[in-house]
Amino acid sequence: MVLAAGEGRRLRPLTERIPKALVEVGGRPMLELVIRRLAAAGADGVIVNTFHLAEQVESFLRTRDLGVPVAVSRETELLDTGGGLQKAAAFFRDGQPFFLHNADVYSEIDLARMYRAHQESGALATLAVSDRPSRRHLFFDESGRLCGREGAGTPPARACPLAFNGIHVISPELLARMSETGVFPIMTTYLRLAGEGAAIRLFRTDGAYYNDIGDAAKLAEVRRRAAGRKDE
Repeated sequence: MVLAAGEGRRLRPLTERIPKALVEVGGRPMLELVIRRLAAAGADGVIVNTFHLAEQVESFLRTRDLGVPVAVSRETELLDTGGGLQKAAAFFRDGQPFFLHNADVYSEIDLARMYRAHQESGALATLAVSDRPSRRHLFFDESGRLCGREGAGTPPARACPLAFNGIHVISPELLARMSETGVFPIMTTYLRLAGEGAAIRLFRTDGAYYNDIGDAAKLAEVRRRAAGRKDE
């Protein structure tokens, strides 16, 4: 699933006329880059949630062959990451783990290796993280399990603070354990389940390029990176 419903407020005025998911990097919309990377990692189908300028996103998806079947989950209000996933839950009927990927994330993370790591660990969810500055680090214990979040109480002893990179692999069993409803971030579910003893595990991506296009400076940096790779 690719999360593409957001309004992209920090990229205004650009995102007043084009959804953030369709902002181009290296000559292609971010949404296309993400879907093609997921397909290359083994995804055999994708669902995209839409809200802001939804017609543009849906028109793009109808008219572009992206190598895999693509469905749409139209939201009538922004449901956040957890609510958006919950609304699209019926899409994940095959019992296999699946990716949840922000449309504004540009990365060179080895997604296939991340998926294999998730399968091998037996985790309920696996989160791509790295050691970098962040306004809200996640805390992981010595075994690599989520155990807290910055700003939400005292961090556990010897907890490792790491930044989340907007890419998850999720086992479908998690969907049945989502007691939250309506508008909510998936991190709320993760933290609750981790507190109940569920395995929400890390996948370290230190050394692999990651950024998002959340503001003008980040977009410019990502475009420079993509241009450099095209010249390689």
